[in-house]
Amino acid sequence: MAPRSFWKGYLKLSLVTCPVAMTPATTENAKVKFHTLNRQTGNRITTQYVDAVTNKPVADEDEVKGYPRGEDDYVMLEDDEIDAVALDSTRTIDIETFVPKEDIGWIYYDKPHFLVPDDEVGEEAFSVIRDAMAETGKVGISRLVMYRRERAVMLEARDKGIILWTLHYGDEVRDEDAYFGGIGEKKVDTKELTMIKKVIGERTQDWTPKFAEDPVQDKLLDIIEAKKKGRKAKPKKKAEQPQESGSNVISIMDALKKSLEAEGEKKPAKKR
Repeated sequence: MAPRSFWKGYLKLSLVTCPVAMTPATTENAKVKFHTLNRQTGNRITTQYVDAVTNKPVADEDEVKGYPRGEDDYVMLEDDEIDAVALDSTRTIDIETFVPKEDIGWIYYDKPHFLVPDDEVGEEAFSVIRDAMAETGKVGISRLVMYRRERAVMLEARDKGIILWTLHYGDEVRDEDAYFGGIGEKKVDTKELTMIKKVIGERTQDWTPKFAEDPVQDKLLDIIEAKKKGRKAKPKKKAEQPQESGSNVISIMDALKKSLEAEGEKKPAKKR
């Protein structure tokens, strides 16, 4: 059963409007979550804001946002001043711009959401917008207030629905050239390239969601279950530390030969 939508509003393109509902495409509900307790009493610990100078608790009505302009000097902004610059509508996804999907770098993608029509009457308008984006290879760009922030969003046709991605702002994205630009342009050895491609071929399989499973969650649940029954959890075996080589010079060719030998001893992977 699909989870209930967490947002309802309207999808708008020019004069075409239809009611829509949105649900996050991912969830963290299955994660093991902990409360912080007082070891002495077993009671939960609560958190509160404390004045950094007086060490006294601060009442909710006395909390205010401040922008630093100097050492221990801030410009205070009230909630109504911040709200005044927000979008007028928090319930309409008004698509004003379309761009080729490939023009948006993967690094801008933030969180995916499923967008669906919210009633049968609006389904036709929804479907027309979806199919037009699919056939033109374009994605829609809009702005929307989500998670208490105004966000740029991208709409992409997917099967019978639309995927809405929140996008990182430009000032949140770091320039990859600042990191990759310093990597040398040494020519790759043809033999080494051929051998590493063979290793990749040996390890190539069809994608399965199992590749993205979190083994730590299962281990945590085993520990919790053991403690419920009054048993002690088995201590984790320490991983063997790699042996330090006497030389920093590594023969890539030798390493590749050993890799291929090891791959040959394994059961062949399902080729794509």
